[in-house]
Amino acid sequence: MVSLLGELLHEELAMRWGQLLLDDAFTGGALAWVPGRSPQFGQLVYPAGGALDRLYFQRIRVTPSGNPRVIGDPGHIQLRGPVRQVVTCTVQGESLLAVRADYHCAVWKVGKQGWPSPLQVLQVEKGATGVSLSPHLPGELAVCSRSGAVCLWRPQEGLQRIYKDPETLVFRDPSPWRWADFTAHPRVLTVADRTGVKMVDTQGPPGCGLLLFRGGAEASCQKGERILLAQALGESGSSSLPPTLHLICTQFSLYLVDERLPLVPMLKWDHGLPSPPLLARLLPPPRPGLPQPLLLGSQGGQLQLLHITGEGASAPRLAGPPQSLPSRAEALSAFPLLEPKSQRQLEERLKAPTIGLAAAFPPSASTPVLLLFQLSEAGDVFYQHLCLQDASLHGDPGPPGNPGPGPHTPTVAMSTSASASWSPHATAVCRRWLEALQEVPLAPPVWTAPNFSHRNLLCCQEQPAEEGPVQKSLRASMAKGRLLRPGDLGLLPMAEPPPAPESGPEDELSERLGEAWEGRGAAWWERQLGRTSGPEKHPKRPKRRTQLSSTFSSFSGRQDLSDGTSPPHSPDRRAPEPRPGPPATPTSQQLSQEPWARGIPAERRQTLRDYVARLPSPATPAGAAALPSQTSSIRTTPSSTQPPVRSGSQPPRKRPRMGF
Repeated sequence: MVSLLGELLHEELAMRWGQLLLDDAFTGGALAWVPGRSPQFGQLVYPAGGALDRLYFQRIRVTPSGNPRVIGDPGHIQLRGPVRQVVTCTVQGESLLAVRADYHCAVWKVGKQGWPSPLQVLQVEKGATGVSLSPHLPGELAVCSRSGAVCLWRPQEGLQRIYKDPETLVFRDPSPWRWADFTAHPRVLTVADRTGVKMVDTQGPPGCGLLLFRGGAEASCQKGERILLAQALGESGSSSLPPTLHLICTQFSLYLVDERLPLVPMLKWDHGLPSPPLLARLLPPPRPGLPQPLLLGSQGGQLQLLHITGEGASAPRLAGPPQSLPSRAEALSAFPLLEPKSQRQLEERLKAPTIGLAAAFPPSASTPVLLLFQLSEAGDVFYQHLCLQDASLHGDPGPPGNPGPGPHTPTVAMSTSASASWSPHATAVCRRWLEALQEVPLAPPVWTAPNFSHRNLLCCQEQPAEEGPVQKSLRASMAKGRLLRPGDLGLLPMAEPPPAPESGPEDELSERLGEAWEGRGAAWWERQLGRTSGPEKHPKRPKRRTQLSSTFSSFSGRQDLSDGTSPPHSPDRRAPEPRPGPPATPTSQQLSQEPWARGIPAERRQTLRDYVARLPSPATPAGAAALPSQTSSIRTTPSSTQPPVRSGSQPPRKRPRMGF
């Protein structure tokens, strides 16, 4: 169990660290511009909400000056997961909208009035990593999953798997990211992973294909360089660029590759962005004969504008140096000065990662205008107003609009020049956004200290009629709300000493061990012998041992140890009744009077008396002198003076003496 938890924790930490370095969930962008019934109208499709699980449709009208205006409140659709990618494409006058979540993909058809109608929803069990719309056939999509499968999806016909490989193309890489896009041919698709890009023919046998790009020495890649985005540039329908051109973005460089010359990049340019680019949009030329603008957006919010040209059979190239557009964080100086807490909240809001990028060329009578929309991870929609000057796009500090979803989701619009002064309309829009932003409740703290009112609790209790000085001081301190001090409680009662432990029964073993440890074991034995030898003090013995000794003495008293055999007992004869004798002295008292009986326990004296009574008379003077006290004591006992009564007619035989 511990090893399993360790592996899961290590996997979770590795995934979190990878997301901090690169979050590829929003590859392709979650913001789209859908053109309306006329060039002056359109709508923005983007997710919002705390979990980005609401898909909003906001209608926009472009004024003659080139500024967007919001039309009504946005409509929204509640989804089952966060929206990761939004793709739109217009084929044969029909606009389609595809949306990718973590485990679902959906496609809508957008009518002339701008209201979407759902066509079909697809569930991807392994997790979807990319979805793209075909620029050739309306209603055809390509869906990629984390398992390495690429499928063609037609809402009328269902799914058709065209490619499946759980491993990467060129070398092994642990990332499960997959991406697919359409080429200039309707039945040829590009399949990309972190190591390379491959062209797959849907009508050919499974597994066949041609490698278009690989991360290695052919493209002069750096060590550790990985593919982040692969996009076909022939969808714009421009005559200035060939339809077989593909854009490949890595964390270091930008590559332009032609299908007719695989593995050899036509153009390589190091973008130098501090964060990896995951968003790219190729826009139609503002005027015929001008280069096509290419927008490159990174996850950190940095924007670069490139102009690509390739007239005739010449190779594509960059027309002029790339331009870095102002980011949202650079507009912080144009906002009014706020309190430190509100200022920090505004900075975090403006520095949120970019997850969507869209652009539109509205018609203008004077100069071409480019509207650039951005979607942050916090759910805010920003826009920039760009105008064409001297064959390049520069910032125009015109009044921004407010294409956001309304008061429930704060949005802001800003101009491209942070140092330029804002118009009154732009200032009013930013003020409303700041007010809505400050009204958003902050996340509650994890733990808050409880609040109690002791005054209300005291009023509910009935106060006693008479209170002592300690109670009065305590109540006064609680009413003033100050800490209690020792003086408020008066003199505390003296603590009584703990009672001495009661002396229990004497522990003979503990006393003996203690004396032996001190080296006084012999003295302790002498004291014990002196205690037991006294006539008044008798040591207590266990009950079981006393019963055993009495049983043994009674048995030995009845046992006949003579060698003669007794005649069989006659039932007709009766045993003679014992004659009454003088009152016998107790045995314990008789034995205790002898000097040799000192120090012998009382319960063993009867046993010793019975044993001595069975001993034969001494045959030698030495034997007589050996136990003089025993002989005298035996003669005085009732058992030795009175012979035992036997049953039978024969007199008892004398026991033979034992001699040497």
